[in-house]
Amino acid sequence: MDSLLSQLSNALPQAKSLDELARPMLQMLGDATGLESTFLTSVDLERGVQQTRYARNDGALTIPEGMAVPWGDTLCKRALDDGRMYTDDVPGKWGDSDAARALGIKTYISAPIRKENGEILGTLCACSASRKPLRPGTDELLQLFSNLVGIFIQREELVEQLQVANERLTSYALTDALTGLPNRRALYDELVRLLSRGRRANSSVMVGMLDLDGFKSINDTYGHQAGDIFLQEIARRLTGGIRSSDMVGRMGGDEFLFVGPGPELDHGKAGADMAVGDAASAAQAVLLVQNRLIESTAGQYHVLAHDIDYGGASAGVVAIDPRELTAEAAVRVADRRMYEIKRIRKEGEGGVR
Repeated sequence: MDSLLSQLSNALPQAKSLDELARPMLQMLGDATGLESTFLTSVDLERGVQQTRYARNDGALTIPEGMAVPWGDTLCKRALDDGRMYTDDVPGKWGDSDAARALGIKTYISAPIRKENGEILGTLCACSASRKPLRPGTDELLQLFSNLVGIFIQREELVEQLQVANERLTSYALTDALTGLPNRRALYDELVRLLSRGRRANSSVMVGMLDLDGFKSINDTYGHQAGDIFLQEIARRLTGGIRSSDMVGRMGGDEFLFVGPGPELDHGKAGADMAVGDAASAAQAVLLVQNRLIESTAGQYHVLAHDIDYGGASAGVVAIDPRELTAEAAVRVADRRMYEIKRIRKEGEGGVR
């Protein structure tokens, strides 16, 4: 027993995960009990299933890892119900267990693995196809091992919960709460990344600013709830109208920003606003994206029993030379272009918009 405790004291500090703890522990448990198979299970009471997570087999009897058994048919449940950890007469004591009969188990010992609140997480078990006596101190050792495993499992669950919480916090920090689109921070992060990639690849970056003309009128006429629903539908349509390599998000209020990779730069020419430059391919690509953004927002919207015919947002898209501008400056260029488009649209419609 002293030798096993010495092995345990050496194994514990090195174990950074349940896997690193369970496998040497199962070997130690096998040495202590003299039984052919030792294994660690998880128990899902809601689904009524017990599954073998880790197993060590050293003999004719084999407990396969991943084996799933109905909880009601397990020796573990019978041992818990009877308050008995050990028996060397499984056929006589629990002969109604199909799983035990199929595996040929005659000797069995187990201890439950529980949370601090008593909820069962799994079991730590040892068994043999022959009758074996219970060695002195085995029950205490098994209980010690099961307690240690319980601590590790709860620690891993806590780490997993913290990771999920961190991912959610990151998502919240980068997501607009109303529309579910990327927010200003996420958009600028992506734009910085695209500019960096564009410098390496000698390609432009497309940046587009959108402003929802007439949005204030929708809010005033139908109410802010209708305005929120309208913004959500705008977001859905914008997302459906872009490439997988693009990003569109909400800057705030009724303003949205589009960013995406642009055409290759014209070698030997430079200019911050490639959309008004001499590069015909860039101008064509910009116009195509700009029209797509406007058209994706135009159409009929059914909001709170109201049908709203919307002419589309004003969108200004530019192809930026990433060697010339920062992310903030690129957005300002796109913003100026958007106001040019807004002015042209107003003039074309007699100043009604």
